[in-house]
Amino acid sequence: MLKIAVLASGRGSNFQSIIDAIESGYIQHAAVDMLITDKADAFAVDRAKKHGIDALHLDPGTFGSMDDFFIEIAEILKERGIELIVLAGFMRIVKKPLIDAFPNRILNIHPAILPSFPGLHGQEQAFDYGVKLAGCTVHFVDEGMDTGPVIIQAAVPVYSDDTEDSISERILKFEHQIYPHAVKLFVDGRLKVSGRKVIIKDEKKHDTFLMNPIPGD
Repeated sequence: MLKIAVLASGRGSNFQSIIDAIESGYIQHAAVDMLITDKADAFAVDRAKKHGIDALHLDPGTFGSMDDFFIEIAEILKERGIELIVLAGFMRIVKKPLIDAFPNRILNIHPAILPSFPGLHGQEQAFDYGVKLAGCTVHFVDEGMDTGPVIIQAAVPVYSDDTEDSISERILKFEHQIYPHAVKLFVDGRLKVSGRKVIIKDEKKHDTFLMNPIPGD
């Protein structure tokens, strides 16, 4: 059974999508072993408690540096036997100590089609730029800002009467599809990193999400 740790700062809707995928059997041979939050009032904690998942709050302000903060996280996760780290709305740039401890074993989801619009508020950046396609990206985490190798992406149309909120809602539906799928690919041993590229072994048509129609959209 592969042990997953989730790092979150807020409501944790992507955290919930992964829990649901495991409980439904879509992701097999894996379990979310623990949640770590940097905010005591994160709603993700309530989700963890509801599903019997250990939750730990670590306040970065109590550490001498952010490196020290991530050294502590790395030590905790190693002691728990964690094999995969999933960032679910974790509003901190992951530092080298954790990346070095878990190379190519940290996943993040970003609400834009990388490499466009990295950093905070990817949906707002895309909306303000006037793009006709927006979307989301799951990638491995490296030391840059949303610069790690891309695993899977989804694209959605942007309509003339859209608002930032409506685009964000459309993207979020796909986040809840592609993040569990990326975790499944990892758990099933189907991901191989080769330089900047992620190779999906035995790649199938449904491993790619491009403009998939959403009922009622």
